[in-house]
Order: sequence, then C-alpha cells, then structure tokens
Amino acid sequence: MPDKLKYILVLLICITAQATLAQQYNPAFPPQRMPSGFVGDTSALKASGKGPLTAEQQMDTLRKREESRRDSVIFTSKFIKITNEALLRDSTQLFPIDTTLANFENYSVLFQPRSPKISLGSTLGLATRSLLFEPSKIIGFDVGMHALDPYLLTAQDIQYYNARVPLTILSLFTANKAEQLFKILHTQNIKPNWNVGFNLNFIGSRGFYASNLVLGQNVSDLNAAVFTWYESKSKRYNLLANLVFNNLKSPETGSILNDSVFTSTKGSFDKTTEPVRLPNTFENWKTGGFYIKQFYYIGRIDTLNKKNSANILPTQRVAYTFNYNVTTYEFLQNDLDTYHVFPDYYFSSNRSRDSLSLTHLQNDFSYSFYLRGKSQQFVKNELKLDLGLTHDLYHYTQYVSDTTVNQFGIKLRAPDQKQSATFQNITVKGKLSYRFSDKINLEANINQIAAGRNFGDFMYDAKALLAGNNKEGKIILDGYIQSSSAPLVATNWISNHYIFHNNFHNQKTTSVSFNYINNALQLDLKAEYFLIADYLYFTAQPGGIDAHPVQLTNPINLLKVSFGKNLSWHDLHFDNFLVYEKTDYQSTLRVPELYTYSSLYYNSFLFNALHTSAGMDVRYNTPYTAPSYAVGLGQFYTGPNVTFSSYPVATVFLKGAIQKTNLFVAYDYANQGLFSKGYYTVYRYPQQDHVLKFGVSWMFFE
Repeated sequence: MPDKLKYILVLLICITAQATLAQQYNPAFPPQRMPSGFVGDTSALKASGKGPLTAEQQMDTLRKREESRRDSVIFTSKFIKITNEALLRDSTQLFPIDTTLANFENYSVLFQPRSPKISLGSTLGLATRSLLFEPSKIIGFDVGMHALDPYLLTAQDIQYYNARVPLTILSLFTANKAEQLFKILHTQNIKPNWNVGFNLNFIGSRGFYASNLVLGQNVSDLNAAVFTWYESKSKRYNLLANLVFNNLKSPETGSILNDSVFTSTKGSFDKTTEPVRLPNTFENWKTGGFYIKQFYYIGRIDTLNKKNSANILPTQRVAYTFNYNVTTYEFLQNDLDTYHVFPDYYFSSNRSRDSLSLTHLQNDFSYSFYLRGKSQQFVKNELKLDLGLTHDLYHYTQYVSDTTVNQFGIKLRAPDQKQSATFQNITVKGKLSYRFSDKINLEANINQIAAGRNFGDFMYDAKALLAGNNKEGKIILDGYIQSSSAPLVATNWISNHYIFHNNFHNQKTTSVSFNYINNALQLDLKAEYFLIADYLYFTAQPGGIDAHPVQLTNPINLLKVSFGKNLSWHDLHFDNFLVYEKTDYQSTLRVPELYTYSSLYYNSFLFNALHTSAGMDVRYNTPYTAPSYAVGLGQFYTGPNVTFSSYPVATVFLKGAIQKTNLFVAYDYANQGLFSKGYYTVYRYPQQDHVLKFGVSWMFFE
C-alpha cells in the first residue's frame, strides 16, 4: 500500500508541474483560454467544493503565486518595433517606436519647424505649399495638382510593425471648432512573423473666418489604410501590402470680402460671419489603391548588430512591386461669380463640375547584388549593385459640366468628356555603391525613362558620406541633375475656367549640397546651390487674375543655407533652426530671404511619474512678395506684387507624459495684437487668430 501511495504522489507532482508550465506564455501571444473549471493553481480544489486545502496544497499555492508574480510581464513600447518601405530597401531594419514628447505640440503639417507651409488660412485641410524652396524630384507623368498633398496618405507613408503585443494608439488634437484632428492606429502580430494593422485619420475644420453654419466651407478629410507585413521564418522572404483610401474636401472660398480686416479701425465684430466670395464652392480629391511589394534574399544572409536594432543583410535580392491606384480630382462651384474670382468661363457662368480621373498601374522589378566581408558590428568593403525596370500604365479622362442634347433632342446639363488618353512609360534604374567602412560610403543613382510618353526624363544623383567619431560628426556631399516634363495641368487642361494647350521644354535642375551633422554638439549645417533652367510656373497679367503657365527663358540661381543648433543647460533647452535663401529671381520664386524657428523650454520630472516640458516656440520669416491662389485651378501663382509686413508668431505650451499617455496644452499665436492684429502668407487670405489648442495621445498595450 505505501508503494501505491508513492506512485500516486509522483503522478500528482507530474500533473502539478504540467499545469505550472502551462501557465508560462509567450508575451507576443496571450495564452489560450483553458476549458471551464481548469486552472493550474491547486486552489481550484477549494473553489470546486472538494474540501479544504491540505498543507502541501497550501504550500503549492503559495509557491505558484510567487512564481506567477516573478514571471509576470509589464508590456511597454519595448515590445514594439517599427519600420517602413524605405528602411527595407537594402536590408531588414527595425527600430523602437518613438514615445518622446519631441515636437509633440507641432502636430500640424503646416507648422513643422523645418518644413513650414503657407496656406489659405493656416488651418488643416486647406490648399497649401511650402514656404521655403523645396524642389520637386518627380520625373515622368505628373498631373500637377499638389495643393492637398500634405493631407494624403500614400502607400509609401505606411509604417509596418513587429508587435509582440497588440498596440493601439488614439490621438486627438483640437483647436475648438476651428480645427480637429483624430487618429487611430491598431496593429498586432497574428503570428510571430506576420503583422497586420489599420490607420484611420479624420480632419474636420470650420476655420477662423466665415464659417458660421455654412457646410460648404467646412474641411472634411478622411484617410484610411489596412496594412500587413509578413516575413518568413528563414528571414529570406518579405511581403508588404496595403490598401489605402483618401477622401479630401477642401473649401475654396475665394477669400473673405474684407481685405482690411487687420488694418481697418473697425476691424471685425465676428470673424465667423465675415462674408466670402464663394460660400459653397470646394474641391474634392478621392484616391483608392492597392500596393504589394515582395522581395526574396538569395545566398548568404548576414546580421549586423547595432545598439537599438539588428539588421538583416542579404547578399542577393530580387524584388517585385505591384501598385494600382485610382485618383479623382473634382472642383464643384455652386455659387454665382458675383465678385469676379474667375478670369473667364467656357461652359457655364454659374456652375462648375470639373473632374479629372486618373488610373495608374505600375509593375516594378529589381535585382540587387551585394559583395562584402563578414562582420557583426559594421559593414566593411561592401560593393552593391541595383538594377531595376519599372513599367507605368496611365489612363486619364477629363470632364466638365456642359449643355448636351440627349437622344430625344432635349437639352440637359450633364458631365461631358473633353479629353481622354492612355499611355505608358518604361523607366530603367541603376544604383552603384561602395562602402569602405562605416566611415566612408559612395553612391550613384540613375533613373532614366527609356520609352513612353515622357521619354527623355531623367534623374542622376551621386552622394558621398564621410564620417568620423561621435565628436567629429559626419559630412554628406550630394549632387543631382534632373530633367522633368511639364505637368498635365500646364500643357493640356480643359476646365470651366481654365483651358491650356501648350508645349514646354523639360525643366532642368542641377544641384550640389554640403551637409555637416554633429550629434554630440547637436549641430547641423547644410548649404545647397540650385541652377534651374526653363523654370515653369504660373503667373497672371499685371493686376489680373488670369493665372496661366509660362516658362522662364533665363536660368535661376538659388543659394539655400540651413543651420540648426540646440543648446542646453541642465534641464533648460534652447533649440534653433535658421534658413537663408537668396535668388536672382525673388519675385518669381516668392520665398522669404530668412526664416527662423526657436523653441525655449524647461524639462522636469514630477512625482517620480510625470515628465513635463513647458516653454515657447517662435517662428519668423522676413517679408516677401506674397503669392496668389487660383481658385478652380489649384495653383499658387505670381499675382499682384503685394508684400505684407511680417512679425514673429509665438506659441506658449505645456506638455507632459505619464505612463502611456502624452498630452499638451498650447496657446497658438499668443502675441496677436502685440505687433499687429494678424498676418497673411497668401494674397487676400488672412491666417489664423490666437487659439487655445489641446492634444492627447493614448497608447494601449493589450
């Protein structure tokens, strides 16, 4: 009998050990729910009504609780790694997600410290362009409509994750009714090597002027995306895929009637009731697309260990990209042109239904070859060759609202097709780079359209990286030559108010730059020189509003110097960025000669839990000849030679981070009334007033 009891005791110990092991789980995947009534803790005996616990059962229960307490996991951002398509082009690179407060108060794409924008009212969702000179590097076919580009979510903007625990981020930014931005991100791994997720972004705005109960003047933007990243267990195969949808509605009011809202002694009693020239007119952009990129590593795979990431380096790689996208640009005029916003009309004097539908199908093939020595700390003596071929197929159709006669001889107003075309481009790509070590890297790229509608377009660029130690910093030398065709909007455009049929030469840009970066000194300096031949832009007759494309016969010279320096003393910080631009055609390019951004703030850690930062941001640019905006064409142009006074714009803020939550409160344009009552960046379009803004971002780990 004692022997039988011994065997029974051994059996009970084995069962207990099995239950204990069953309670340990992979933090990337929560344990499956056990059948009802089954738990690993012997306290279940008492719960099931089978009697009181014995001494051994009580000891087992205490031991189990202690082990569970010791093995418990507190999920943090360290369990989430992030990447994007650009970081996966040469190797598999993953980085921790950013949870800091840096630049958190500058949530708007209009007020990014190093890339400021001008717009039709300094509220999200309205037509915008860069304040500084930022050249386009597009070659090939281009519609030429870019006024709402900063609000679009594209396939290349998608970020991909490796999430050992499901992640949800909710972000809300608001300036009362004048502006609201809400973002949702959710991502999780359904397998250790397979991640899925989605993005939802909403922008709603009534603006600061003439927004009182007029639905047509409200901004309403939606971005949506579903994405996935799959990496094989062998690390050789990767798949990136996403579905993206955008629906952007942007009012085009023609500005308020009161052009002296900041200079008149009467001012404005209620700016939300100020009448506008076109109260119910707007443009609507819609895009929808499917994107998939696959690449496979052939041959040996190396691993490069870094401080915050481990890079997977292939020796050969083949890649294929498929991209299908449909974009519709619509302009809807629902008002009589009482105040002569438009230069003319061709089909209707009181209504416009202009639209352009573009379908783009792209197939891209590439092969990469890497020749390097083996190293676990840095790449040394690596030769890399990339060869690629891209085929782009386009089809576009343009409509206007016009009077037509149906099959019964009855006149009616309906969309009337004015032009349609189908064409293709074939682009040859090549890249050659040589990395002597982690200190010296040379690179050369060739992109040439070899056949198709835009035959002859090209982009050639070369880059050299020379790096010292952390205190010495690094130098980047860069240069490129570009030849790009004129966009569709300037060459072959038919709408109710603008019709163009032009032949232009390719615009050619030559640029060289010097960039010095020293992270230890928190300093960066960049000098750029541009020589632009056959510069294409929109202009009007003196004092007119007839915006039309023209090409400058003389070359343009432009020098751009950017300087950034951050200073700190204990917890006091002073971040600065300055840009100087000088060109011999300042009235044509219409950019300020000097732009500065400074942020003075104090960091503190309160109650051993709350990280706070309080301070003030100040941005300023010197006066410049303001551009005008062509309603119905979506283009900024050189209109009347009007130069507005310019004063600093200050924002006072308080922001903090506690556990998984970041938040801020800011008073934007806090100094309104100190130097002036307001300001302009575009002719006739007053910018925002002072406003209290609030933002919060919640991060949930499930």
